[in-house]
Amino acid sequence: VQRDKVQRDKVQRDKVQSTKGLEGRIYAQLIHWAEDEQTRKLIEETYPDKELTRRSCGYAIDEVIEDIHKDGTINLCKLIAGSEGTLAFLTRIKVSLDPLPPKEVMVVCAHCVSLDAAFEANLTALAQHPTAIELMDGEIITLSRQHSAFSSQQSFIKGDPAALLIAELRSDTREDLDKQAEKMEKALMATGLVPFCTRVYGPDVQKVWNLRKAGLGILSGMKGDAKPTGVIEDTAVAPSRLPAYMKDFREMLKRLGTSCVFYGHISTGELHLRPILNLKTTEGKQLFRKIAHETTLLVRKHRGTISGEHGDGRLRGEFIPLQYGEPTYELMRQVKYCWDPDNIFNPHKIVDTPKMDEYLRADRSKTGEDLLCRVEQCNGAGDCRKSQLIGGTMCPTYKVSHDELQTTRARANILREFLTANSQELITNDQSPITNADLMSALLSCLACKACRKECPSGVDMTHLRAEALQRIYDEEGTPLRTLMVANNATVQKMGFFVPHIYNFFASNRFTSAVIKKIAGFAPERKIPRIEKCTKGKVQGTKGGKRVYLFLDEFTKYNEPNLVHTFVALMNKLGYEVIVPKHTESGRAAISKGCLRKAKRCAEKNIRLLKDLITDETPLVGLEPSCILTFRDEYPALMANGEWQAANELAKNCLLFDEFLMREVEAGRITKDAFSDMPAEIWLHGHCHQKALVGVEKTAALLNLPANTTVHVIPSGCCGMAGSFGYEKAHYRTSIAIGEMILFPAVREAVKHHSLEHPVFIAAPGISCRTQIKDGTGITALHPIEILYKLIVES
Repeated sequence: VQRDKVQRDKVQRDKVQSTKGLEGRIYAQLIHWAEDEQTRKLIEETYPDKELTRRSCGYAIDEVIEDIHKDGTINLCKLIAGSEGTLAFLTRIKVSLDPLPPKEVMVVCAHCVSLDAAFEANLTALAQHPTAIELMDGEIITLSRQHSAFSSQQSFIKGDPAALLIAELRSDTREDLDKQAEKMEKALMATGLVPFCTRVYGPDVQKVWNLRKAGLGILSGMKGDAKPTGVIEDTAVAPSRLPAYMKDFREMLKRLGTSCVFYGHISTGELHLRPILNLKTTEGKQLFRKIAHETTLLVRKHRGTISGEHGDGRLRGEFIPLQYGEPTYELMRQVKYCWDPDNIFNPHKIVDTPKMDEYLRADRSKTGEDLLCRVEQCNGAGDCRKSQLIGGTMCPTYKVSHDELQTTRARANILREFLTANSQELITNDQSPITNADLMSALLSCLACKACRKECPSGVDMTHLRAEALQRIYDEEGTPLRTLMVANNATVQKMGFFVPHIYNFFASNRFTSAVIKKIAGFAPERKIPRIEKCTKGKVQGTKGGKRVYLFLDEFTKYNEPNLVHTFVALMNKLGYEVIVPKHTESGRAAISKGCLRKAKRCAEKNIRLLKDLITDETPLVGLEPSCILTFRDEYPALMANGEWQAANELAKNCLLFDEFLMREVEAGRITKDAFSDMPAEIWLHGHCHQKALVGVEKTAALLNLPANTTVHVIPSGCCGMAGSFGYEKAHYRTSIAIGEMILFPAVREAVKHHSLEHPVFIAAPGISCRTQIKDGTGITALHPIEILYKLIVES
């Protein structure tokens, strides 16, 4: 339908009645139905309520023939919209834009005593004309409190409400917003359905909406095989009918012996309903179909739609005849084959759709804890595809490459398809569409920065999944030499520590270092880390002070021993005795390369040596985030049964230096008086594992402790080095590009303002980060401990 006269929104019926060919047949069909009273009556009786504003089930025949009948105009846009590509291929679209809303914004969060109360209270809130109302049920609130990205952003939720109504208000002034909010709150609380409300203003409103939008992902992260399942999540009825519809719906669930989570666009009558089903069992799959069938009958009873905004697709197409009845469904079939007689455009959607459970891809994993089940937590939401402009830190390789294959979603899908084709064994067979090389390419492009731990709403932990998958591949195919070299780097450096001059000669000599880099697959531009000896002499420990145990990680011990001296000297001046207990390497490098068996041996030894020594009163403090946080993140995951308990208890008392020092500050044992009042400006880049697991807020607060320091947190993600990733020749350019996104420009800009009277420091807790900053900018970054020591010795 490309001719000039139909490229406008509307055309007059009398201008197209003589049109020939396909275009003419399309117009003739619609005009015939508009002129036939029986057809109009059929459509009026079987289509949803006019009050319903969200519906995308089937074809919107009613909208087109109503226009024709009323004023003789034909608007094919109304028919094409929502047709899911089954009728036409669009090459150009003109859209209408709404004006931007007023800048002042607030949300009123109504805490409801029950779900039924929320459905009723919604009608009261709608009478106040808010710009939006959304629902979150208690299940989502509970699950979000277990998610690191959202647990700290719930100050607007008080107690444990059964449901939360989130009503957005907008105005040109804060004063008017408060008047609107007060009126709405009085109306809501007068019903007895809402005991109290909270208000959120301005920029903090986004935190509320972030939590609401993360609902689907949070639900996908529910533990076990039974999960909230997308099958009827798009139903909608007129808001006035919602309480009655929900009453019938919940009675149906009770009769079928299952439960459901509720969230979504309650103001329009569209709730995303996700029954909790286990599709890996025969009973679960039968219930999947039964719920879909019975819900369609309920929707028809309440004059709603089974597809409010997401469309029919393969999931709901089968039930369109049940929703509308066979006569109306036959009209839709006639539309499809009038527009597309050869069934070329997106066939088997909307009409002639196969049964909804014909292509189920569940049916695979054995338990809720295996690798495949954890991979299946990915629901495809695509939060990992955020560009640099949108923000977030997840998937830095995607941010610089814009390649879908370098996202958490793609890696999860590749791993899922591989496991499915190979019956959960990570070995290639003749039926597998994906080879080990494909899988390895996807996994090794991941920096293991752990940003997905915090930002993926589904809780897909690609760092853990990647390590476990790599170990399974190595078990089958053997571990590559390059991988072994990196995984055992601490062992090599331990031997080199006794003959540092020999080690450093081979690491630094132009010829020998080139050979080593070639064997290891390292980029020629990188320098192999040297073994260093402490040059600051011995520190006399403070006896009798509060005792602190230091985990002397393998990177600090062999490459930056002066940092250990500085930490001990700082702690001594603050009145603490520092003791390095007997322990082995953290196993961080082994984990990053997928050598989990070696990492587990390190974990077992450290747990055995430290479990009876480390307590809440005498914690284990680490300087290198990636190493000390390994105790918290990976060690419990590596252990099993009784060993897990010991690992978990130890993990509770393993603290990053900033966590420990700020704990002492908050207890009043360290004060500002210990530091000089020398002015200093500090630009802080946090380690990616630190950002994902504990945040950089305590580091910033610690550096702000001296009276005249000003701390700026650089809004960067992973620096791009990520352990050995940035050293590898295959990833060197990507590594530098990641640094150039935000970190390097920020560092260069910061040092422009340096002066003797007003020093500027670049702070970075991670040794990889400091190396990357030096390689990428030529500027030396300091560990925060070094900066604090500079400020304390001036006093």
